[in-house]
Amino acid sequence: MSLIVQKFGGSSVANAERVKNVARIVSDTYKAGNDVVVVVSAQGDTTDELIEKAAELNPNAPRRELDQLLAAGEQISISLLAMAIEKLGYPVISLLGWQAGFNTNSVYGSARIKNIRTNRMKAELAKHNIVVVAGFQGINRYDDLTTLGRGGSDTSAVAIAAALHADKCQIYTDVEGVYTADPRKVDGAKKLKEITYDEMLELATLGAQVLNNRSVEMAKKYSVELEVLSSLNPIPGTLVKEVAKMEKMLIRGVTSDKDVALVSILGVQDNPGVAFRVFDKLSAKNINVDIILQSFGREGTKDIVFSVSKDNGPLAVELLSELPALEGAKIVCNTDVAKVSIVGAGMESHPGTATKMFEALFERGINIQMISTSEIKISVIIDSVDADRAVSAVHAAFMPND
Repeated sequence: MSLIVQKFGGSSVANAERVKNVARIVSDTYKAGNDVVVVVSAQGDTTDELIEKAAELNPNAPRRELDQLLAAGEQISISLLAMAIEKLGYPVISLLGWQAGFNTNSVYGSARIKNIRTNRMKAELAKHNIVVVAGFQGINRYDDLTTLGRGGSDTSAVAIAAALHADKCQIYTDVEGVYTADPRKVDGAKKLKEITYDEMLELATLGAQVLNNRSVEMAKKYSVELEVLSSLNPIPGTLVKEVAKMEKMLIRGVTSDKDVALVSILGVQDNPGVAFRVFDKLSAKNINVDIILQSFGREGTKDIVFSVSKDNGPLAVELLSELPALEGAKIVCNTDVAKVSIVGAGMESHPGTATKMFEALFERGINIQMISTSEIKISVIIDSVDADRAVSAVHAAFMPND
């Protein structure tokens, strides 16, 4: 007998027929002699709809109250799925995040899991119940509901798999696995049989929407083997694990991320400590910075350019405008940019990889504004209108159609 954790996203439970389909998948897994814990997201666009409802009443609603509201989406999903499983004749119980033992910190809207008290889940499994858990949520030390942020149900599923020492964690989505690019936008995108944690983490961080990056971090930390597969097409998916069998291709994926803003600080006085003061100010407001470029000093000044998420761009400008160290500097924000990246282990030991990427962009007349590299990825900042063309061009360069 194996213990299997299965996670189903919002599109997999978007309507009654999809919920029934998920119930059949779960029941078939249970019938095969396995213990099953199921983690479910809110149905379809429920979370977005709840956010819109909140905005109608209060555009600056307190994050605590937003968490109270948004947690309702998963409560609906788990109860409906439990009803559908029971209708098929199998023992089942649904649990909210706090009932399943999720204890988090108190960062409303983006809480981190502190621990999971597994007593309730273990007790229900001992009764041979299928356990359906609300993803994306937990409870803090004040007994307030908290949510884990976008993609938090992936993190919930991996956390349960780690806490219960599950044999497998399956992430069901509306695609058939992890692809070398978004198959809905790029002709010839190939499904990968296997991918390493590090490669998957880079892809998730750089814009691939198959898995939440926090869930991949946790899977690597606790050696949870993941399988990404489709809830609509019963075929093998993609395994995410520590050591993947490398295929012939070096590049494992090409991604684009349009949730990017470029902040430029022009004409900064070339004094020691300026960069520290800039990024310390942003860090104090939990603004994550990605690519950073600083020019050589000239005529007593220099330029600092960096990327942040699109929502944080205007806030970064506002914060930095108050900084005495930037007096006299010009601070501007460009939200019409995108980040296009290639990912592949061992990239640094293969000369010509960057050249091949840049050539593909040059041939399409796409201008590069910034470049960032590591041993496993190369990212460029370009105009957002060129993002889809850039992904297609780079993908064709590294993975031509057979």
